[in-house]
Amino acid sequence: MFRTYANNSQNSYSQVGAIHELLLHRVILRKSYIFIFSEFAEIGIVACNVVDNNTLTMSQYRFKHSFSAEPSISDKLFDLMEVTFPGLSSLAECARKLGASWETASTPFIRFHDDIAITHVGVLEIPMQIMGQRLTVGGIHGVATRAEFRRRGYYREVMEEVLGYCDRDRIYETLVLTTPQPEFYLPFGFRVIEEHIFKVKCNSTGSTDSFRTLDFTNTKDYTLLHRLLETRAPVSNIVGVVNEKPVFCVNEGSRTLYYAEDLDLIACMEIEDTRLHLFDLVTTQICSLKNILSKIPQPIEEVVIYFSPELIDVRDVQTFTHTFDETVLMVRGKFAAEGEKFMLPRSARC
Repeated sequence: MFRTYANNSQNSYSQVGAIHELLLHRVILRKSYIFIFSEFAEIGIVACNVVDNNTLTMSQYRFKHSFSAEPSISDKLFDLMEVTFPGLSSLAECARKLGASWETASTPFIRFHDDIAITHVGVLEIPMQIMGQRLTVGGIHGVATRAEFRRRGYYREVMEEVLGYCDRDRIYETLVLTTPQPEFYLPFGFRVIEEHIFKVKCNSTGSTDSFRTLDFTNTKDYTLLHRLLETRAPVSNIVGVVNEKPVFCVNEGSRTLYYAEDLDLIACMEIEDTRLHLFDLVTTQICSLKNILSKIPQPIEEVVIYFSPELIDVRDVQTFTHTFDETVLMVRGKFAAEGEKFMLPRSARC
């Protein structure tokens, strides 16, 4: 059995004094909080394994940080993120304005050099429905190392600590990520999961224009988004997402989102000539594709669906293996949908 104890001191570094090089292996628990300091006097989170009534064996997370306890690390982290993923800062800011900040969702593991963040691996929670079962998986995201610090083993150090954190006491039995470079994750037990898209021919001539564009400067639309994200049904029982905001808002918040009031449905979709690309549906009750097409005023001859379409009542579906935006889905641990035909929706890819 593991228990976690955190340092809540307002002035942690003043506690260090001359003991910052002390290596502690066993301590006696005498107070509510235990203070452990790494060799660099960084404050960590301590996992304590109960040996007997009074004695604890400890291992420290050297790279684990907290945005709430250390607000300044957000700017340092996004300096690294912007160098590695240009434009990500603006997407995160958009999500923050939608009330789903990166800082409240992610647990950051960061290695610093002096005062500069040089390596980061983030962990966040994604509530999902997989093969009809609800579970929370861990999402690995924001993996980055500054170019001048690569090939020194820093990424491996941080990733091993992240996996130790996730594995210890089985915080997450399943980890997921999407990446264009799967070779970086194979050594850590991740495996590539094949994904599929689904194509349906149709002859929709268009009807009334029932979709409108959401405007999040409007309080009603802002409230509507949060309501539907909190109460949404999974778009698929094979692989779907429920009650998740931060990843959705980063991935979709800067895109055009469409709302059909009579269906109480937000559609993540794009129309290219007579082809509809359908990425996700956010609603409390999944409706048929026919109902969705009836709300679009222009002719649609083909629909490309980026999730398993078993809930939207389609027939004569063609299925194709697909690499979404040059990224593959990787999984570590249990994954009941392995071997099924599905795609992790764009809105949930981290």
